[in-house]
Amino acid sequence: VQLQASGGGMVQAGGSLKLSCVASESLLSISFMEWYRQVPGKERQLVTRTSIDGTTAYGHSVEGRFTAARDNAKNTLYLQMNSLEPEDTAIYYCSAEKYSPERISRYWGQGTQVTVSS
Repeated sequence: VQLQASGGGMVQAGGSLKLSCVASESLLSISFMEWYRQVPGKERQLVTRTSIDGTTAYGHSVEGRFTAARDNAKNTLYLQMNSLEPEDTAIYYCSAEKYSPERISRYWGQGTQVTVSS
């Protein structure tokens, strides 16, 4: 699975951004679609995890501000980010998990930079 993330940019605190992640194959073949973020020198942090039925689990720090959604017709995962805070500054990565009887495979997109100024 190839993933192409886009939509990052620079925004002031309190602003909004919407990220997109386009997959090279149908999302119906992908068990979980996820957004992660990483700050240099720190571990990659799970932001959202969306199952094949559209149910999403959110990290504590973003719950109530971020909304993830899958558009299966467009093979696209979105992340709507509202009320952004400087602490949300990071490189955001989308990820796909595919389950098969033999293995669990994980795929990563290239990342998109989000910068929130105070």
